[in-house]
Amino acid sequence: MPHRMLRQLQDGESVEDVYLAASKALRTNRQGGRYLQVELRDRSGSMIGRLWNATDQHFQSFREGECVLIRGRAQLFQGTMQLILTEIQAVGSEHYDPRDFLPQSEQEVGVLWQRLRELLQVQNPHLRALLNFFLQDETLMQGFVQAPAGVRVHHAYLGGLLEHVVSMLEAAERLFGGERPVYPGVDRDLVLAGIFLHDLGKVRELTYAHNFGYSDEGQLVGHLVIGVELLNEKARQVETLLGEPIPQELLLRLKHIIVSHHGDPASGSPCLPMTPEALAVHMLDHFDSRLHMILRELREDRFPERAWTEYHPHLERRLFKGQPEPCPAPDSKRDCRS
Repeated sequence: MPHRMLRQLQDGESVEDVYLAASKALRTNRQGGRYLQVELRDRSGSMIGRLWNATDQHFQSFREGECVLIRGRAQLFQGTMQLILTEIQAVGSEHYDPRDFLPQSEQEVGVLWQRLRELLQVQNPHLRALLNFFLQDETLMQGFVQAPAGVRVHHAYLGGLLEHVVSMLEAAERLFGGERPVYPGVDRDLVLAGIFLHDLGKVRELTYAHNFGYSDEGQLVGHLVIGVELLNEKARQVETLLGEPIPQELLLRLKHIIVSHHGDPASGSPCLPMTPEALAVHMLDHFDSRLHMILRELREDRFPERAWTEYHPHLERRLFKGQPEPCPAPDSKRDCRS
């Protein structure tokens, strides 16, 4: 029987299928009864499943990151689809590869990687040597092309980090590159290098071999600090190769781009962007991540007959889709939106 994708499930549909258990929690409802809440995943996305009257045995019967066989029913509750489970049990890993149940980029990773190499062409010899050392680090780049850009918010799928970076590089090349850049006062080479480096620490911050989550290093240190550590490591290698260090100010400007790209302390950066290049990377990062979420929300909306989407907690708003088209005349061949 073919796998039923979570995004395909309809209200009231019976479900018996295998999904990845991304996380689990044993909770208590208002009446004092306990229930098991599980975040289930496959390539199409994620969905919350709930097993009422759960016991410790139910909770301990599988581990986070394992594939589970579930039986139950899809239910639309307050505008969100969920699964009401009647049974959940672990499935032997010899029968399933957990990575098959993780969402993946719709774009070809090989094509994205080739485009990244084409876009990362810089004139500054120190930056060119630095970028080459990163690109030649096979272990680091293997993680870079596989990693998601986030666990839940934006580009939260395998290859998502690479896709996010390439989108930012494409935009930056149009704004700051070519014979007639829109903003000629911005250092194109520094922006491109900063875009490549700004989220590179997520390769070690996130876990994505079997499930999306945070490593111990990611939770205790975070990708901003990890990114600066990676930069220092490669800068030392460049110094050994060239026989001279990367200019201190250039290295400082790159570090500033990494630590300020979230924009402000409330968003996780220890300082505001204080150079044109740092501001450019921050704005491009914010633009690409938010627009990606908006377009995905509109594309995957379950209610085409409605003018507005449901409230999105990360975007902190509902999105206007437009009024649905009126039904055509009875003799028309055109379908209504439904």
